[in-house]
Amino acid sequence: MDDHEFFRDMNTRTIRINLVDGTQINASINIDRQPGYSRLSDLISSDREPFLVLINSTMYKPGFDNPIKHETLFINKEHILWATPEDQQK
Repeated sequence: MDDHEFFRDMNTRTIRINLVDGTQINASINIDRQPGYSRLSDLISSDREPFLVLINSTMYKPGFDNPIKHETLFINKEHILWATPEDQQK
């Protein structure tokens, strides 16, 4: 299965996240993961799941020169300092 088939039924959005330890992450997220939740803030503030599932993420850790890439990454929502969707008007 190629990436195009995998993402076909997903409504992905590119986001940026900062964690409490200073780690920065750029990734995609399935914005329609939970019915009735169509915004990033809905997913983060929801207590239905303790983790945010990130796809094709690039992690920039303090003190490391090279970014770390992850195909799938689970982030505990309690560790998120802030998150923002990337500008969709490019």
